[in-house]
Amino acid sequence: MPIKGLTFILSVALLLLSGLTNIFSQNTGQLPAGTQSPDTAIVLEKITIEGFRLSRYQRLFPGNLAVVSGDELVPADGTNLAATLNTIPGVNMQSGTYATNRIVIRGMGSRTPYNTNRIRSYLNDIPLTTADGISTPEDIDAAGLGRIEVIRGPASALYGSGLGGSINLFTPEKLQQEGIFNMSYGSFNTLRTSLSGTVNTAKSGWWGSLSHLNSGGYRDNNEFKRTTFITTGRWRQPKWTMKSTLMLTGSEGEIPSSLSKTQFENNPRAAASNWAAIEGYKRIRKALAGITLTSSLSPALSSQLTLHGKWSDNFEKRPFNNLGDRTLSAGIRGKLSYNRPATDWVLGIDWSAEQYKWKLDLDNVLLNENRENRNLLGLFGIMNYRPAQRLSISLAATLNHIRYQLTDLFAGDGDQSGSRHFPVIFSPRFGINYVANNYLTLYASAGHGFSMPSPEETLLPAGTVNPDIRPEQGIQYEAGTRMNLLNEALEAEISVYWIELDNLLLTKRITEDIFTGINAGKTRHQGLELLLRSRILDSGNFPGKLKTTFSYTFSRNRFIDFTDDGNTYDGNELPGIPEHYAQLQLNWNPAEKLELSTHFLYTGNQHINDANTMAYEGFFLLNLKALAQFNLKKTGKLRVFAGVNNLTNTHYASMLLVNAPAFGNSEPRYYYPGLPKHFYAGVEVRF
Repeated sequence: MPIKGLTFILSVALLLLSGLTNIFSQNTGQLPAGTQSPDTAIVLEKITIEGFRLSRYQRLFPGNLAVVSGDELVPADGTNLAATLNTIPGVNMQSGTYATNRIVIRGMGSRTPYNTNRIRSYLNDIPLTTADGISTPEDIDAAGLGRIEVIRGPASALYGSGLGGSINLFTPEKLQQEGIFNMSYGSFNTLRTSLSGTVNTAKSGWWGSLSHLNSGGYRDNNEFKRTTFITTGRWRQPKWTMKSTLMLTGSEGEIPSSLSKTQFENNPRAAASNWAAIEGYKRIRKALAGITLTSSLSPALSSQLTLHGKWSDNFEKRPFNNLGDRTLSAGIRGKLSYNRPATDWVLGIDWSAEQYKWKLDLDNVLLNENRENRNLLGLFGIMNYRPAQRLSISLAATLNHIRYQLTDLFAGDGDQSGSRHFPVIFSPRFGINYVANNYLTLYASAGHGFSMPSPEETLLPAGTVNPDIRPEQGIQYEAGTRMNLLNEALEAEISVYWIELDNLLLTKRITEDIFTGINAGKTRHQGLELLLRSRILDSGNFPGKLKTTFSYTFSRNRFIDFTDDGNTYDGNELPGIPEHYAQLQLNWNPAEKLELSTHFLYTGNQHINDANTMAYEGFFLLNLKALAQFNLKKTGKLRVFAGVNNLTNTHYASMLLVNAPAFGNSEPRYYYPGLPKHFYAGVEVRF
């Protein structure tokens, strides 16, 4: 079934490419007008791309950039961000539960057990990523977003030098007064509601969104609820604009944890016995606030200053102990931009200070308590030079300095306090972009990135600071092409990349509740990414309109120099990364106000341990959705939708815990069961 599924998807993709014959021989053309949509991996509407806001020639910037907006933000029931991000080539988000997710971009981050820590994420230019590199963009309901930008790999100095790249979330900016109410209900008692609205005046505007998600869960000990409130304000004057962002989110989710192979195959609804016995759960409270001032200092010179802060208070009830932690941080992001006809210059600073406190207890007996202060300072510069109308060259670099200070607040095991000052890290980037004609653009780039160790990885098993742990660093080489064909009826992007990674960070699980980190050699990541968007069948010969989107990722990720516990794994493939990943979306409008959507997904084989002695076979999923729209005479529009996910009722693992250890006589618990066939239906009212 999986191989047949992939064959079918690839066959459809080849049909989409059939219109390419002789296209490039038709016209060498002139450069597109300045009003043309920027070069992106996914272009859904004419929008300003924040990630490369350098000048009107931003479409010439070399590198990959995927943009998702509009209805594409909610391809299914909208309860999980994975359905959105997994439509982007090179991105793989695994979701074990609503509260347990891992995002992998170009193989970066596959070894992180329960979260995402190799990318940077932002909301309206405000960092969501904590100082230790943990990102949770899935905390934000897709209903509260206007668009998502994804940069794969260390391709933008504006957003740090994360090895995996960045995920940038933006709230809507609408000119018209509007209110939107959305409610859906589905299998496993899953209820999702949201209410959002926009109010504008001549020189100001406000937008807000309140959303709630509640689910009884497919598995035992799997209930989840989350409420999110986001609001933004914007004030405009001739020489400046100011924008504020406030986000409050709270969630509480039971933890079923992962299962052994025997449990996964025979009783996937079960929770791990130790977590079920104590009814383990995690409670999260978060707040984020920021204000950005953008000023026009002269026709060529502008500045942007962002002040931001974050707070979180979390508690996790676990079988072995309870973990309580709090985070408080503040920071400044500043950019100075100078634009000339042939050059653009950007200089910037990114500083943040964060305090992280955590304690462990069991049966009301304190076991450990610590405080870690983290300071990060980044300086960056970008120069974009256009020596000719069709050619753009980019040079960029960042300087990063990070230091940690650990204070032991528990006297029962001696003073484990310590500090770690990491050396300054220099991350350069070079790129070139050439517009051959109206239909073809070529680009290539090389860039350096790094990832910091997490708090667990900076500590030795005894709890003291590890003086030898180092950031993992790598260089990415990338080349690609963007094509716009058949009067914009067919858009395509193809990219290939090669990443050499050194000082690989390896998280080792010593016991169920003790992790530590080591640097474990070198890896190599190679891949090909393909995206096709077609509206070729939007013609009178086809009933209605049919839009197709196809993405495919091939990746090969290998250990080059890796020895662990005396075992050499040179040449083995990294676990937790599918070799092939493909998706095909068919959106058919048989009538003007009716849409039928079909979504095929294929995930290829992947290893689940470093020794490559255990593998997980690929699987194929099929989702369907129908939507009808009605005009309401006085209030606006009504949309009614319904769908089914996993129509074929495939039994699969939606998330894998690589290198899962076995404690005692128990089997290793590698598998988070995916949802079986499930249904949903809902309404949306725009007024």
